[in-house]
Parts: sequence; structure tokens; C-alpha cells
Amino acid sequence: MTDALPFDVQRLRHLAGEIITNVRELSAAGWTPATSSNFSHRLDDRHAAITVSGRDKGRLTEADIMVVDFDGNPVATEHRPSAETLLHTQLYKRFPEIGCVLHTHSKAQTIASRLYAGAGHVHLEGYELLKAFTGNTTHDTEIDIPVLPNTQDMHTLAAQVDALLDQRPMWGYLIDGHGLYAWGRDMAEARRHLEAFEFLLGCELELRKLK
Repeated sequence: MTDALPFDVQRLRHLAGEIITNVRELSAAGWTPATSSNFSHRLDDRHAAITVSGRDKGRLTEADIMVVDFDGNPVATEHRPSAETLLHTQLYKRFPEIGCVLHTHSKAQTIASRLYAGAGHVHLEGYELLKAFTGNTTHDTEIDIPVLPNTQDMHTLAAQVDALLDQRPMWGYLIDGHGLYAWGRDMAEARRHLEAFEFLLGCELELRKLK
């Protein structure tokens, strides 16, 4: 007789299907090249479902979705999660309302992260699409997307993210030469934030060409 798993297996299967469907679409858009990127969804108040490290995100199956606790440790599996798992779980730990975290590597995101690394942020102001971010009700506003230095030390990176979260509302951030993290209360909201960031970063890059 085996011990019961510490999470709801049926919910895991449901979330795995949701992750697979959405991530295949993001992969088809070219936002997850060369097995990059990682994606997760809150499973319960102690666990998250997350993509297994090194898998082709355009060909995910249920076997490519694993469970971790909020310290980033694998649960009931021998699979290895992404090295960046802590950047997902720190958000679940800190904000009970966050239900989904998406990390992509589109060309626009990566180029913007390099161009704006020196400034430490991308400033966005006056765009109608700023209303896509939960809590914003008008285009007459401005936000900064933080751009953090890239590092293999996830504890340092997570500490930098925590410091920023202490200062302001955030819906995502860039990592220099890397890509974008975005999140939301569920998959739909996280994707809305991700797609809004992608569009707005593309606009800023096009505007730079015209100057």
C-alpha cells in the first residue's frame, strides 16, 4: 500500500492540461525557443504544478508537468524542475491571490531587456493597453517594467524581486538578456498581462527606430 500523495491528483491533471494547451500556443508564437521558458500554476496552498526542466514547450505532455513545494523542492517525483523555480514559488508564497506564473523568451522581450538594462526599467506611459493590467482603469497612467541583472544565483535574484515588490505594484519584470516573467490570478489573467507586455515592448522598440 502506498502513501497518499500530498496534493489533489485530479486537480494536477486539470492544471497540466491547461498549462499544456496555453504553452503550446505560446510556443507556436515563437516565445519559447530551444526548450527555454517555464510555466507554473498554483496547485494548493503549499504546492505548484510546473514544467519539467529542459522539455520542448511545444510538445508538452502530462509527464512534463511536475509538482514542487513553495520552497522549490520536487514533490513525489524524480523529475528536475527549472533552476528558476524559486522565482515562481516566491510569488505564490507572498501573494495568495497569485495563481499562475508565465516566463517566456520572445525576441522583443529579450531585445528590450538588453536595451534597457542600463536604465534598470522600461518606462511605459499613455498607452491604452495599460488598462490590461489588473487594477489600472485608465490609459492616463504610467508603469515601469523592472529589468534585473541576469545571474545563476536564484536566491539573489529572488531577493531583488522581493525588494521591488515591497516598493510598488507589479505585474511582471524582465531579466537582462533573458526574458519576461508575468503573473496573474489565473491562467487567463497571466496571459493577458504577458501579451500586454509583449505588445507594449514591441511598441517601444519600434518607436526607438523612429527617433
